[in-house]
Amino acid sequence: MTRYLVAIHHPDDFDPSAEDEATSRDIDVLNEEMVTAGVRIFVGGLAPVSSAKSLRAQSNGKVLITDGPYTETKEHIGGFWVLEAASLDDALAWGRKAVVACRAPVEVRPFN
Repeated sequence: MTRYLVAIHHPDDFDPSAEDEATSRDIDVLNEEMVTAGVRIFVGGLAPVSSAKSLRAQSNGKVLITDGPYTETKEHIGGFWVLEAASLDDALAWGRKAVVACRAPVEVRPFN
């Protein structure tokens, strides 16, 4: 079986405290469903993107540390699951459920 990352994307201005009870309940239900199905390996929510630090190697051999995420985008990963699924289609089925539960875009990607 292959492991897949199911990443939830939030806009830059996402406020987790604004998430309603229905969303929290739906995410809890999805987590329980994943555990029952035996596919969930790990799950994690991330702190706001404003707390991110990016590290980049410099030509002089030093490492530059800056505030903010590495990518210059309007959305960032806000949380994720690591699942073990029999196929990409199975992982995408979980991704579809995550889109509905989280009310946010989702990315599904296999690990190498």
